[in-house]
Amino acid sequence: MKIALLTSSRADYSIYFPLLKVLSDDKFFDLNIIAFGTHLSKKYGQTLNKILADGFDISLKVDTMPNDDNPAGISKTIGNIIKKFSKVWEVQHFDLIIALGDRYEMFAACTASVPFNIPLAHIHGGETTLGAIDEFFRNSISHMASLHFTATEQYKNRVVALKGNESNIYNVGALSIDNLKSLKLLSVEEFRERFGIDMDIPSILITFHPETVSFEKNELYVDELISALKLIKDYQLIITMPNADTLGNIIRIKLEAFISENKLTIGVESFGTLGYLSCMKYCKMLLGNTSSGFIEAGYFPKYVINLGGRQSGRIITENIINCPIEKEYILEAVGHYKNITLPSSLNIYGNGKTAKLIADILKSTFII
Repeated sequence: MKIALLTSSRADYSIYFPLLKVLSDDKFFDLNIIAFGTHLSKKYGQTLNKILADGFDISLKVDTMPNDDNPAGISKTIGNIIKKFSKVWEVQHFDLIIALGDRYEMFAACTASVPFNIPLAHIHGGETTLGAIDEFFRNSISHMASLHFTATEQYKNRVVALKGNESNIYNVGALSIDNLKSLKLLSVEEFRERFGIDMDIPSILITFHPETVSFEKNELYVDELISALKLIKDYQLIITMPNADTLGNIIRIKLEAFISENKLTIGVESFGTLGYLSCMKYCKMLLGNTSSGFIEAGYFPKYVINLGGRQSGRIITENIINCPIEKEYILEAVGHYKNITLPSSLNIYGNGKTAKLIADILKSTFII
């Protein structure tokens, strides 16, 4: 089976990782990784090098970075990606395309494939993020797809409602749990040696992405977040940089300025899968609006302060509290950590065998 696997960012590659290992080790599959989006950008860490360092070949690199992160720039980029991928699908023959998630880059690459009638498998459909335009892209990709791999039964039921039938829709759990069960995370000493960060210091892991539905408020939101961070004295602050979304640069610029002015604040462009999950293991809490606060953080579990509406609609487990993006509420939520008792496990996203399940379903579903 000749597979085109689409990866557009460090985030989806990190999730894909266990599936890539299973597919690349099985001779039934001819795995072709197509890297585009921020993977090719120096500004975002040129993370295609991470794919190569992990021992995978990249079959095709497609330069699709936007020239501007305003709405017009993102819209033009979507059109540009469709044009570039129309040439890919015209020239290359694939039995299946695999797409993960909900980003505009992924939507555009999948849209270009529709006239060519290439079967499409979608991972992580059925989820809801009301504060991001990703919501529209995710559902659109699900409509294009003929095969679906969801992370929970609830999300499976949403795809069934979306598609109008149960055909080829499978609840397989989340690939991120495969990562957590199979990876040997770094020790505190190994983490310090690799990244120069001492996790013996009580730390908050912070990831704050733009809200792309209310994008005009992003500057106000990041100002409120930074106002709160300036008053947090009991923790080391570890900030990972935002992704390439509408008006994301203003958030990046302001966070970089804050990081440069504060001793106990550390900025990281990309930890990579092992580094990020290891940092999550040793931090006291997560603060921000990233999806990893829902799936991966529940595995440990970690206390999560989910800011604003970007992730609104996701399943809320006991370790997560929703918090407005306002200084006073953020500080109150951080202070609440000392009063919270977390259960031993909150995982609702499978048993760590998702990659094998997906491979087995692909083998049983497609006859080559």
